[in-house]
Amino acid sequence: MSSEPFIICDNLVKIYKVANLEVFALQGLDLLIQPGELMGIVGASGSGKSTLMNILGGLDRPSAGRVWVDGNDLLKMSDAALNHYRRSKVGFVWQQSARNLIPYLSAVENVELPMTLAGNARGAKKRARHLLTAVGLAERSHHELAQLSGGEQQRVAIAVSLANSPTLLLADEPTGEVDSQTALSIYQTFQDLNRELGLTILIVSHDTGIARQVQRVVAIRDGKLASETVRQAASPMNGSDGDQGGEGGHVEEMFEELVVLDSAGRLQIPKDYLQKFNIQGRAKLEMTEDGMLIVPASSGTEDRLNETQAGAMVPTAKRRNLRDALRIKGKK
Repeated sequence: MSSEPFIICDNLVKIYKVANLEVFALQGLDLLIQPGELMGIVGASGSGKSTLMNILGGLDRPSAGRVWVDGNDLLKMSDAALNHYRRSKVGFVWQQSARNLIPYLSAVENVELPMTLAGNARGAKKRARHLLTAVGLAERSHHELAQLSGGEQQRVAIAVSLANSPTLLLADEPTGEVDSQTALSIYQTFQDLNRELGLTILIVSHDTGIARQVQRVVAIRDGKLASETVRQAASPMNGSDGDQGGEGGHVEEMFEELVVLDSAGRLQIPKDYLQKFNIQGRAKLEMTEDGMLIVPASSGTEDRLNETQAGAMVPTAKRRNLRDALRIKGKK
């Protein structure tokens, strides 16, 4: 992969006005994505993940911050330039098939349509057939949508999204309306396209198992990047004959969730951590050999009592690191 990021989000802010109220959908989000990444974006409803996708796709403009995609400064683009970017650089796959496809057209006609609208009708049918072959639907190209299963319709939608040769593919809950087996086939299609075409693909999902289908997953919470889950291959599991990696053996995958620090050094600590260690409002940071401790801020009276009882000043981290302190280690 290139060392130059394909997507740069720097302190990205998006504010919506609802009646007389201002709603912050994004609150200073930082994110770097390399060319050719296959990445998942997760988060609760209202976390800001769909807002981020709309901004990256040129469907909405940020209120502040900086966002670059494939060398394009989306914040400074004119409306005409943003429309051209959206048509030529981005492919969209939505959860609802009604947003992806026209029901009275066949599969191949649906794929041809974006090329025709873009003035590329010549050779459109040949490319449409090629794309349907790429998503595994060569034999279903002339079928009407009503004759296709939900998973097949989503694969047609993926082919449609690729019609004008985008460099970025955005998929919003593409497996939300299909069963688990069909979802696996859709993820496999994304993986094949990412590998064969070098496409940068971002998938928004509520699927907790998406980490097994993509290269990394970032979680958005309250309009900011909160954590990142990376996949690591562990040692091969024993095969049925007892040999490491032997016939019947497999490689066990391990996943590690890392807290993300933004450009100002801020991080989001999960609420259940804060509740467990009774951290409210203020906290103390203390350095250790391994990293640092985030310790509940106690009253001055309690500290003085502890020091008097011990006969000398005892570092707070020593008193509490096994009982009520949250340890944060640096990534090695």
